[in-house]
Amino acid sequence: MSDGDPDLETVAGLLEDETVREILTQTSLELMSARRLKDRCDASGPTIYRRLERLRETDLLVERTRPDPEDGHHRHVYAPNLDRVVVELDEGVLSLTVERREPMADRFTRFVEEI
Repeated sequence: MSDGDPDLETVAGLLEDETVREILTQTSLELMSARRLKDRCDASGPTIYRRLERLRETDLLVERTRPDPEDGHHRHVYAPNLDRVVVELDEGVLSLTVERREPMADRFTRFVEEI
């Protein structure tokens, strides 16, 4: 496991959850708001928000701000931040590697630009 990666138990627990898997698969097709995810995932709003928060905490999902042409404000949309999760067993040791879509330097640059 590289620095900053969540531990195996955390990732396994998240991926065990059907709503988490649905959020990841739906957002891999297109950026989606929490409201749209609620409709697509057939889950309550609070459930979606809790799962989004857990995915963001583990850096498996990123939140972006986009203009909303319908109401003239902005909205938050979500995208997965992983390409692959690899679990390896080597000489009696399980390890986890999360291959991310957006390198840490790019995430930091985007964060600073959004401030």
